[in-house]
Amino acid sequence: MRVLVLGAGGTGGYFGGRLAQAGVDVGFLVRPARAALLRERGLRIRSPLGDADLPVQVLTADELPHATPFDLVLLSCKAYDLDSAMDAIAPAVEAGARVLPLLNGLRHYEALDARFGFPNVLGGLCFISATLGGEGEILHLGKPASMTFGEREGQSPDARLQALAAACAQASIDHQHTPDIAQAQWVKYSFLAALAAGTCLMRAPIGTIMAVEGGKEFMAALHAECVAVAAASAHPIPDPAHAGARETLTMPGSPMKASMLRDLEAGQRVEAAHIVGDMVHRAAAHGIATPHLQAAWAHLQAYEAQRAA
Repeated sequence: MRVLVLGAGGTGGYFGGRLAQAGVDVGFLVRPARAALLRERGLRIRSPLGDADLPVQVLTADELPHATPFDLVLLSCKAYDLDSAMDAIAPAVEAGARVLPLLNGLRHYEALDARFGFPNVLGGLCFISATLGGEGEILHLGKPASMTFGEREGQSPDARLQALAAACAQASIDHQHTPDIAQAQWVKYSFLAALAAGTCLMRAPIGTIMAVEGGKEFMAALHAECVAVAAASAHPIPDPAHAGARETLTMPGSPMKASMLRDLEAGQRVEAAHIVGDMVHRAAAHGIATPHLQAAWAHLQAYEAQRAA
């Protein structure tokens, strides 16, 4: 199986790099400057799970239409770059590849389906905290690094996902090929929306929020709003996942913060509309009150307005 990874940033660079390290046929579609750096220095991963320095196949947009066709595209861009990402991978999809998005949230599926067709867009998510270092290396910031993927409801079994599961096993990547990807997506989305909303609104990690009066109750209320939206969307969060997420979101002393907060602290663009805003809008469509989420959504919109100004 040939896998095309869009970009070589924290998420795509890590998972694509681990697959390449294990001998999987992986190509990275990157911009010219990133391509030059990767060709000169290779892909470098710095991780608690083991460092890696390896040569990788690199493609630019001009080269992709002439490349040997790929079977699968791993899509791990930021939500606000989705339009340009779809333009970039279009030649690969037109040549027969299917798309496996690893983006946060759910909003991107509507755009991907409209562009490439429902049968060509598989379901996926990942858990990882990773970023690029100052010299272009992949910095994996913690031990968790997993992918979950599966056929979406109404799709036929796809041999590409079976091959990906085998490739992940070969690369020692924690993974799951699930028959109910929608449930897994809602488990992650309900947790992530609460984490992003709470830590961004408070501009603080979980442990700091827990140390203030009302902090635990606020985070619990945020998660409850997200869980209510999941249930109204026909994907109620199972009790073990609910309890585990609530424990993580209210853990005293925890240094955890959303990657959105790290982006916000760096003055960068954030995926506010795709994660928090979308959850607020889904709640409104079901008539669910979300005062805590709405406060975070207003805060994030104000941040983006100030940044634009």
